[in-house]
Amino acid sequence: MRRLILLRHAKSDWPDGIADPERPLAPRGRTAAPRMGAYIAREELIADRVLVSPARRARETWDLVAARLPPVKVVASEPRVYDATVARLLSVVREQPREAHSLMLVGHNPGLEDLADMLVGSGSAPHLASMAEKFPTCGLAVIDLPIDDWGATTPASGRLDRFVTPKDLPGSD
Repeated sequence: MRRLILLRHAKSDWPDGIADPERPLAPRGRTAAPRMGAYIAREELIADRVLVSPARRARETWDLVAARLPPVKVVASEPRVYDATVARLLSVVREQPREAHSLMLVGHNPGLEDLADMLVGSGSAPHLASMAEKFPTCGLAVIDLPIDDWGATTPASGRLDRFVTPKDLPGSD
């Protein structure tokens, strides 16, 4: 069994003259990310391996989430997660080492949402409905895959364990 955790970056700002990869988090994102980190810690959803988009908003999200977690075995910047298609993200997932039983991707839409939609074949109706409605900033999808090797990841094989948004957490706006 493998667990894939998809975390969309928190709400970002759109300052004039700043290139997309360098967009920072907005105040709302700086509030939501630590709350999601506390949730991840409380629910013991700590990944063995975390791959973070090099975009500033994704790095800042991870830094705020990680501050609430115990140390993670492997954290790496992964350029292929930035502005990624579902095919590219699936390729990244399939390339992960066998010793990583859980993997977190910290990235962007539409790629993360498309990957979740592609991989999830079952799950609780409320979580499926919530994810189908919208994969908002700082949204978290936890997908269990009945495989022993990441290379065996296939469409519709995953079970959505949960889908959580910042609005679902205590202290939300």
